[in-house]
Amino acid sequence: MAFLCGGSAEERCRLDMTSKQEAIISGEQIKNMLLGAYKSFEKNYQYINDLNVFPVPDGDTGTNMMHTMAAVAREISQLQNATVSEVGTMAARSAIMGARGNSGVILSQLLRGLGKGLAGKKRATSNEVGKAFQFGILYAYRAVSKPVEGTILTVARAIAKGAYHAVRQGEDFEDVLCEALESGKKELARTPELLPALKAAGVVDAGGQGLIVFLEGCLAGFRGEDAGELHLPPSKPSFANFIEMEVDLENPYCTEFIVMTKEEISMEEEQKFKDFLMGIGDSIVVVADEDIIKVHVHTNHPGKAIEKGLTYGELTNMKIDNMREEHRERLNLTQAEAQAEESKPEEPRKDFGFVAVSIGQGMNDIFRELGVDYLIEGGQTMNPSTEDMLNAIEQVNAETVFILPNNKNIILAATQAQSLVEDKNVVIIPTTTVPQGISAIIGFDPEADAEENEDNMKDIIECVKTGEVTYAVRDTSINGITIKVDDIMGIDDDGIKKVGQDVEKVTLELLEEMVDEDSELISIYYGEDTTKEQAEALLEKVEETYGDCDVQLEYGGQPIYYFLLSVE
Repeated sequence: MAFLCGGSAEERCRLDMTSKQEAIISGEQIKNMLLGAYKSFEKNYQYINDLNVFPVPDGDTGTNMMHTMAAVAREISQLQNATVSEVGTMAARSAIMGARGNSGVILSQLLRGLGKGLAGKKRATSNEVGKAFQFGILYAYRAVSKPVEGTILTVARAIAKGAYHAVRQGEDFEDVLCEALESGKKELARTPELLPALKAAGVVDAGGQGLIVFLEGCLAGFRGEDAGELHLPPSKPSFANFIEMEVDLENPYCTEFIVMTKEEISMEEEQKFKDFLMGIGDSIVVVADEDIIKVHVHTNHPGKAIEKGLTYGELTNMKIDNMREEHRERLNLTQAEAQAEESKPEEPRKDFGFVAVSIGQGMNDIFRELGVDYLIEGGQTMNPSTEDMLNAIEQVNAETVFILPNNKNIILAATQAQSLVEDKNVVIIPTTTVPQGISAIIGFDPEADAEENEDNMKDIIECVKTGEVTYAVRDTSINGITIKVDDIMGIDDDGIKKVGQDVEKVTLELLEEMVDEDSELISIYYGEDTTKEQAEALLEKVEETYGDCDVQLEYGGQPIYYFLLSVE
């Protein structure tokens, strides 16, 4: 990775060399490497997406890694004359907040390890950056409860070994990077042998390929190649992903900044800072990591928060937004209406609240009707970031906030956000599909406590069978099933079960696999590419076939999938 890099080309890299073994790398060079990595993802993210094992049009590994690195590039591009420690720390923090999907979270943890390994250093030797990468591997493995061989972690481990060997041989930085890259490529080529699903699909691991793209970008950045202007995706406002919002009118100024401390502050000092902010506002997040403090507070006195921050160090990335003004603009209120709204008393916290990830207008409406406080637009092709999750949690006025990720690729980001919240009880219900999320919230009991509801909702989703009907984007063979481009596929919780040419026929065949003698309820959600007439025709046949079951038909409006199914 970037932190494995070094170079022998003095005219390009300006290395301070005392000996070959003691080549020194600067903060500016690490910055250039990471910016190069982002540019590499810009060019190659779609190729990475196309490596997703299932031939469904929802591959997003490359997109998630690109957006994670975009968050890094956006922050570090503002740094001038920064130390190795400052760049590493800023990269780690921005990656953690911007991480999307499992691959993005793992990448953020690798960068977190880099930041930890280089903490307190102005510049670093190849040996030091090699050790920093070992930290990255450790943090990445910790992020995944059950690491699987043949994935991004396997490739990362090989890269670390290649770098370690090169460092032991006294190679210069560029050679360290090249050897690490070569070692990673060899392991990537082996991933189909380690994961049968990859071999059957004829692809290498998408996350592992993403890590190779990352390293290649670091090398290009180190060499000064493609040093042109950055083309970053627009930075969305904090609330852009929320379908509904409420505004804290007593503390209307959303105040955010980063404190660059001279040394790591103690846990006691961190708590004192939080206590001070609690005295002047709410929605407080204070995250200290080595020599950086990330601060977020809603207050009526932003100056006091800034002055307090200055007692700990220099400030950067300051932002103050008037939420009252934003609220008025968003709702197009008249001045009289705005004043009337501001006069409303602040509502007390309720016991429970819900955040759900949803996609499709129909699904959004269903979740709202069931009592979800805030919806985050996301799902299959655009996973929300850790920061999206964190902001959503902050906006729910409840003591306990339940998170419904509704996608297995979002659970890690939700978990990462959960670890950053201290003023609320955040509970993640590990829903992997939208139908599971709907069943979970239907089973919520407002009379029960948080722990009882958590156990109950987790039990409910274990009893929900889910299915998806979509189309193939490439030729492949999985579990002995031959699939051609544009084939219609029926997919249940265990994988692809039915393949054909007719949407209705494949859907009925998939339901036949899902329904058993204990089934009582069948729910059908039709997508944006399915007409109401087609959906009602399917409903009629399902009701005829499964007369002992209740059958529900709802408009989901989801892209990509003609039908989403659940059987309970």
